Amino acid sequence: MPLKSFLKFIFFLFSITLWSQEEKASDSISKRGIIVSNISDSLLRAKYKTFSPRRLRLMEDPLTPSKASFYSAVIPGLGQSYLGQYWKVPLIYGAMGASLYYFLENDEIMKTYRNAYKRRLSGYYDDEYLKIIPQGEEDKLLKGMKFHRSYRDISMLLLVAAYVLNIIEANVSAHMLQFNINDELAIKPELMFNERETGLRLAIKF
Repeated sequence: MPLKSFLKFIFFLFSITLWSQEEKASDSISKRGIIVSNISDSLLRAKYKTFSPRRLRLMEDPLTPSKASFYSAVIPGLGQSYLGQYWKVPLIYGAMGASLYYFLENDEIMKTYRNAYKRRLSGYYDDEYLKIIPQGEEDKLLKGMKFHRSYRDISMLLLVAAYVLNIIEANVSAHMLQFNINDELAIKPELMFNERETGLRLAIKF
């Protein structure tokens, strides 16, 4: 039940995010420090002439973050592919695949411990653990069942976390793709020598 409530909360939060971004779709991205419809201007196109037409379309579209999030919610990694960041897809499926593997593995082992415990309570001592857990030590079967059940639950939480992070990462990457970073941005160390102070400072130029 707590897992269902958590998933409902994630779905609600994701829906609110999509709604808020669609409400802002008509605003100029320049107001948010992001490249927007003015990208069609000749001077701006000259600045971004090295970008492919597909990337320019992604930078122009104010719904790109929403689309990337939605695609990754439907199929993990699809949002990253939509943004052209294909190298992230194996990482996403690696994290989700490992979590799913350990979930299934621990779930299967937990069931063998549980079935062995139930059979011993019914008077049958023919389970696969009889050699390592002799008759009269059935409490060890319970401990084994609880141990693998806890790791099964942890694996499920990691799987859900990887799925949610996949959606968040697609949204953040889309915003970063649209973020207008000034070419003049620079961090320069400067030595200070004057009557009042002497030292080293970092000057940030915008």
